[in-house]
Amino acid sequence: MEVSAHTGTATPANSCLYRGMVTHARLIPFRHRFAYRVFSMLLDLEEIETLAGRLRLFSHNRFNLFSFFDRDHASRDGTPAREWVRQQLRSAGYDTVEGRVLIHCFPRIFGYVFNPLTIYFCHHEDGHLQAILYEVKNTFGQQHCYLIPVGPDQGDGGMIRQNCDKSFYVSPFMDMTATYRFRLKAPDEKLSILIRQDTPEGETLVATHTGTREAMTDRALLRMALLYPLLTAKVVAGIHWEALKLWIKGAVFHKRPEAPGEPVSVIDKSSTGQHAA
Repeated sequence: MEVSAHTGTATPANSCLYRGMVTHARLIPFRHRFAYRVFSMLLDLEEIETLAGRLRLFSHNRFNLFSFFDRDHASRDGTPAREWVRQQLRSAGYDTVEGRVLIHCFPRIFGYVFNPLTIYFCHHEDGHLQAILYEVKNTFGQQHCYLIPVGPDQGDGGMIRQNCDKSFYVSPFMDMTATYRFRLKAPDEKLSILIRQDTPEGETLVATHTGTREAMTDRALLRMALLYPLLTAKVVAGIHWEALKLWIKGAVFHKRPEAPGEPVSVIDKSSTGQHAA
């Protein structure tokens, strides 16, 4: 926490907004691309109650213009997201789980939200980034997570490269036999997230989310409401609209399999290939 020189009150130091752009590019068997402007939140889960108490337009587990509900994430039963993530770290054998957890996501807007991808940045107690948990949702109401360690030479301002096998059905027009390759930086003044999906046929999909940091204030939140009044509804509408266009273009339909038996796929260091280019 920082103390404001103007008010003398504690101000959350890590939480912020990002204004930016999401792009998706399908490469094979045909090209299909779309992009849209978005804003998102980076929330330090230790700061969230302070944020909700300080801001008029943001609430925690309560309706507001913007809000964050624990039941939208993690176990989705109302368990605090911070505690659930720490339990996953503990179960995966991490030797410390009490460091900061930052979550990057879309907020609820007037009570509605859909997050195709939520990212948790999990820090060691000494401050370095030790793992990233990717929380993936599909439009069928299902969710699955991938917990991947961050190498000792990554996470302190450098590029983070990770990969894992796909084990969760996201789109009916994407093969389940695939590998995700992540390239991102720990959020700072800029947000930079790149995801590539490889299949036996080659690189199939490239998705990015980029943004520029803004302080999380009521004035900034009001500006976001005016600039992106239907953001979360647009996300869902966009998913279905792009799926319709893929179907018209002749994309192969893949039947939805059973969801993974465990809520989290834990990736160990030996299989991440995190030093690969």
